[in-house]
Amino acid sequence: MIGLTNYAGVMESLMNSAEEKQPSSPLTNSWAKKQESSKSQKPNGVGGFVLVHAGAGYHSESKAKEYKHVCKRACQRAVDQLKAGALAVEAVAAALVELEDSPFTNAGMGSNLNLSGEIECDASIMDGKSLHFGAVGALSGIRNPVMVANRLLSEAQKGKLSAGRIPPCFLVGRGAHDWAVSHGIPPCPSDKMATKFSLSAYKRNKRKMELAEKMDTGHNQTKKRRQSSENGNGSGCLDTVGAVVVDLEGNVAAAVSSGGLAMKHPGRVGQAAHYGCGCWAENACNMNSYSTAVSTSGSPILASEDRVLGGVIVLRCCRCVEAQPSQNFQGILVEFLWSHTTESMCVGYMSAQDSKAKVRFELANQLN
Repeated sequence: MIGLTNYAGVMESLMNSAEEKQPSSPLTNSWAKKQESSKSQKPNGVGGFVLVHAGAGYHSESKAKEYKHVCKRACQRAVDQLKAGALAVEAVAAALVELEDSPFTNAGMGSNLNLSGEIECDASIMDGKSLHFGAVGALSGIRNPVMVANRLLSEAQKGKLSAGRIPPCFLVGRGAHDWAVSHGIPPCPSDKMATKFSLSAYKRNKRKMELAEKMDTGHNQTKKRRQSSENGNGSGCLDTVGAVVVDLEGNVAAAVSSGGLAMKHPGRVGQAAHYGCGCWAENACNMNSYSTAVSTSGSPILASEDRVLGGVIVLRCCRCVEAQPSQNFQGILVEFLWSHTTESMCVGYMSAQDSKAKVRFELANQLN
């Protein structure tokens, strides 16, 4: 059983201010709120909730401010979409674009470089209302991979192509790049997506690999050296960023994006693009009264490693009805949590009624 370094459960209210409660256990922090809208009146279009994370891994504490800022911006961008009447799937894509545009995250701009010194990204998105899924893997030359995944999803929802062909939902490599460009998504040269930090990390990792190969001290020593270098790489070991959203209508969506492992083999597709692995979203149905959205970082794909590193954010919601003296109120009860086995994780969350996002930057040595 994998031990979790942190767990936080939350229920958010879009009408009243948050009310913090005492932790129910040393590893649990809880808040409770409720989202309500008048049943007798037409919804005013202002509602919804977003939860994001900037990767579970080894964040540099000196850059905590930047990680918090990008999480805040991602939350605000999603909430702006919700306020404008967008559905959950569009809002979650907007949040991911903000996370990908940050040079401090391992997604989009500033992603890890592979063995060939190129950036190849994975991303996926799922709409809980339709259960449609869109994903890209080992994608180069596109600034925002999640935009391609989202476009694949939306195109698939239009139905079959000419001559009854089935539209793609998952594309990789050059095929994904060409499809994106043909659908109006502008290309971005790979060298423009690299940052000074990602380039220096690549050069440092390459020197370490060359030294390890020359020393040839055996599998165990090489493995220990690799793990030691991971701990020393700071932000370079960050994986996947993600977001989950519920809109005013109760629709949920989830998305995830990643530059993948540092020094990965060209063409490698990580868990961020795999169906049912990187993210999941499913609206409530007759057999299940809860809608659920999940975005992960790390997965059983790495089960062969001595240490299982990963993180997750989860959102669950359901409709609720409360009797009031003058009228009935129908709303959405939202609960969410995040958890990670890594040294650090940065998360942010915000409702459409909040004036600003709340963020948490956590280090393992701060969790007791």
